[in-house]
Amino acid sequence: MPIIHPTAIVEDGAKIADSVQIGPFCRVGPNVELGEGVVLESHVVIAGHTSIGDQTRVFPFASLGHQPQDLKYKGEPTRLVIGRNNVIREQVTMNPGTVGGGGLTEVGDNGLFMVGAHIAHDCRVGNNVVMANNATLGGHVSVGDYAFLGGLSAVHQFVRIGKQAMIGGMTGVEADVIPFGLVMGNRASLSGLNLVGLKRRGFSRDDIHALRNAYRMLFAQEGTFLERLADVAEMFGGNATVMEVVDFIRVDAHRSLCHPKAGNGA
Repeated sequence: MPIIHPTAIVEDGAKIADSVQIGPFCRVGPNVELGEGVVLESHVVIAGHTSIGDQTRVFPFASLGHQPQDLKYKGEPTRLVIGRNNVIREQVTMNPGTVGGGGLTEVGDNGLFMVGAHIAHDCRVGNNVVMANNATLGGHVSVGDYAFLGGLSAVHQFVRIGKQAMIGGMTGVEADVIPFGLVMGNRASLSGLNLVGLKRRGFSRDDIHALRNAYRMLFAQEGTFLERLADVAEMFGGNATVMEVVDFIRVDAHRSLCHPKAGNGA
């Protein structure tokens, strides 16, 4: 049987796994699903059509599943789906999707969402993502696996953050960030590759070397960007890691691509 503090409110209809723990003064809405081993520490509020995967731990004053901050939202039964083994710290907010964005906000597994992080409507957040204190995603943002968003960073609506990318603290991101990219600044510019993250994730020396060479070719001064992209695809077509970057750039995206300032290298 789940352990539910007597001051908590779990509304009729909520689906609560047997090993769930719900602490003092929490409130769980009627359309919420909590997987095995989920822990709500205290003062957590979960509303809407929200599901939380096994072993996720939610800290005080987090607000998950309340209506999105979108004036077009009219109460439709859209969803928030949070994966397994996440840590959701104090005052984190995550909103469900909107009809115009597909009706779903999705958060993967094994994430760490630090104090005050915000995930807006219709976002897609991958696995093993870290959002530091007060990092913010606007609506319709996608974040790849193992991305790291520094404290007080803010990502504009419809921006794509590639896998393994790192967003520096206090960075405003208005353009797409390539996989493995490192960006920072008041308005973000590429500052090279996320070499620390690549090494931590066990990428080979050959893959890192290929990425660095491809990066230099992509953002060189000679020729047009499309010509340089074609050259990279031809030269590194057999390298899956480099081709992830190429494929990311080739997607027909809503936002432009984040480029380095003059003089920034890998």
